[in-house]
Amino acid sequence: MILKMSDFKYAIRPAEEEDLPILMDLIKQLAVYEKLMDIYTATEELYRRYGFGTEAIFEALLVENKSYEGPEYLGMALYYYTYSTFTGRPTLYLEDIFVIEEYRGRGIGTKILVELAKIAIEKGCGRMEWIVLDWNEPSIEFYKSIGAFPLDEWTVFRMLPSEIKELAEMEV
Repeated sequence: MILKMSDFKYAIRPAEEEDLPILMDLIKQLAVYEKLMDIYTATEELYRRYGFGTEAIFEALLVENKSYEGPEYLGMALYYYTYSTFTGRPTLYLEDIFVIEEYRGRGIGTKILVELAKIAIEKGCGRMEWIVLDWNEPSIEFYKSIGAFPLDEWTVFRMLPSEIKELAEMEV
């Protein structure tokens, strides 16, 4: 699909394996924006394995610039499916969405979410979920404006490899 906003055009499409360098570049830009470069360890090989190989567990969308000026790619979304024990249906989990800074505010993020909502409906998902950094007020307000709501009664827990290893080796 190609969208036109005056003479600004772009298309949102599924990422393919040959898009890995582009996807990696956009993800690195996201890590910089979120101030998380100190934990950025992703490699193209890992993305190939888990996004496009026989062990693929995620999918991605890319936003291609169809205008004559500007960068070739404007943004991306990376998502996968979880399962809700209570709805008995899959959940489309949006791991990350990113639009490069100079193209924010043009409806690109909204259109990415519209495309993801269509995918969620097609897959029979009972919900869509994602997390947002608590300092990212512009994103929080944007998500609220499209009907999303925060789950204030839930706390996200995380384990890193060293804790996972300890747990796996625990004698019970």
